Amino acid sequence: MNDHVIMVVILLNAIVIYLQESGVNHLVLTILDVLCTLIFLSEMIAKQACFGAKRYWQDGWNRMDGILVILSLPSLVVPFLDVTTFNFSAILTLRLMRVIRFLRVFHFFPNVVQIGQGLKRALRDSGVVLVGFAVLLVLFSLINCSLYREVAPEYFSTPIKSLYSVFRVFTVEGWYEIPEAIADATSPFIGHLTRLYFCILLAAFGILGLSFINSVFVDAMVADNNDDVKEQLDRIEKQQTQLEQQIKELSELLKQNKE
Repeated sequence: MNDHVIMVVILLNAIVIYLQESGVNHLVLTILDVLCTLIFLSEMIAKQACFGAKRYWQDGWNRMDGILVILSLPSLVVPFLDVTTFNFSAILTLRLMRVIRFLRVFHFFPNVVQIGQGLKRALRDSGVVLVGFAVLLVLFSLINCSLYREVAPEYFSTPIKSLYSVFRVFTVEGWYEIPEAIADATSPFIGHLTRLYFCILLAAFGILGLSFINSVFVDAMVADNNDDVKEQLDRIEKQQTQLEQQIKELSELLKQNKE
């Protein structure tokens, strides 16, 4: 039940599910999938028996593992269900529950705790910037919805569609299709103004804006590393000062001996 064994079981289960989702239906794969689920369940029970249920659920990783195992338990009945007579959406839900157990793989990432702490710190420090970006996104969504609702209803007929379309522009994803559709449905003059307007949106928010947000986020992520580097540099500078002082004292001592 150690982490190395569980990691092997997770990888084996991933291969089994990959083959099954690829259309390979074999009794051996079904048995292996059920065994992997039972191993995960046995691990959870064994840990609670060893450490106690309270201590087990107090640990963050154990709590995540336990929840994922419990959510994936209904998938044990999938092999015994008749797809032709059972609700297909329910079958899909049970199969999805089986797949989410692979979130446990994050458990084994190196330095995952430090990464999580850095992510939390980055979200906290860049929260104001993200909120500001979201406000601008909503603002231009409403503006574009008012301007182009009748001209390009496939992009701006509702605020939700407009929000998605503006988000595409901000993320430089197929942005040119939107102004071209508007230009084709309007006069040449309006079309040129629309192209210019969307180019400004792209440059201001898609390129400069996202680059700024990314730089703030990354800087917050590595802030802890920068503090470590600064601390090391301060330590080296202090040692250098001490060495210089010792060299100076030694030089004065040698000078006095010569005299």
